[in-house]
Amino acid sequence: MEEEKKSIDEISFGIIANAGDARSYAFQALDAAKSGNFDEAEELLKKSEEASTLAHKAQTDLLFDEVNGNPTPVNVLLVHSQDHLMTSMLATELIKELIIMYKKEAK
Repeated sequence: MEEEKKSIDEISFGIIANAGDARSYAFQALDAAKSGNFDEAEELLKKSEEASTLAHKAQTDLLFDEVNGNPTPVNVLLVHSQDHLMTSMLATELIKELIIMYKKEAK
């Protein structure tokens, strides 16, 4: 039996939740790095990447649906989820750079 397709609202909430987790883990990693706990920071960054990957996969699935002729109805919730994902990805990239700086400073 074919799995029932998730609604656009469910997909949007999934993106928001996973992007939020990714952002939260990244900021926790930054806090760990500020305290000199670089191993903990790296573990938290891995968790951030895992959550970000889940959010990004959902977005990619929507893109593939679009390319394959199955357009996604766009609503404010979907746009909001995309904002969450992109700001989370940007925050994570900047935090990675800050952690590198903290590591250099600690040496």
